[in-house]
Amino acid sequence: MRKLTYFVASTIDGFIAGPDGADPSGPDGFFLDEGDHMEAIFTDYPDIVPVHVREALGISPDNIVFDTVLEGRRSYELGLEAGIPNAYPHLRHYVFSRSMTASPDPGVELVSDDPVSKVRELKQQHGLRIWLCGGAQLARSLRPEIDELIVKLHPVVVGSGIPLFGGAFDPQRFELVESHIYASSVAFLTYVRP
Repeated sequence: MRKLTYFVASTIDGFIAGPDGADPSGPDGFFLDEGDHMEAIFTDYPDIVPVHVREALGISPDNIVFDTVLEGRRSYELGLEAGIPNAYPHLRHYVFSRSMTASPDPGVELVSDDPVSKVRELKQQHGLRIWLCGGAQLARSLRPEIDELIVKLHPVVVGSGIPLFGGAFDPQRFELVESHIYASSVAFLTYVRP
């Protein structure tokens, strides 16, 4: 059975975006897009590198970890607003939305029904892991299905914003199975469901 991995950047205080939901890696963002931790992404997780970065670097690495990406509407619209209708054409791309009626790109499939049912269906299919790349509301809905959580913990505190998981208080335990701290002070923390 395939695994669902929530691979996401977070601040020390647990936020994945500012209060307005804007791209936290953009020009006014608080996440570092440079540093030695980026080499680990290109080497170990090339699947998560979006198309515009691949094109700028002239690279086209094979998928080695993920072959499917899941996004909530708000996360997807960040790329759309930047003129990128499909940031991950090298992956099967699903966007969960009850308000979007048509996909802006033929490679992006809209899902308007229950996210848990869709993920359970995807887990039964043959392939690599499934990457949940955002956002907080979709992560909240899919929390019971998340098998692995990889947090790119950035050395910044912001005070408020969009949390790693949205929703009500509902503790759920994960085990830390791997960690790496880079010279940039970014830490990659990998947790699994016990």
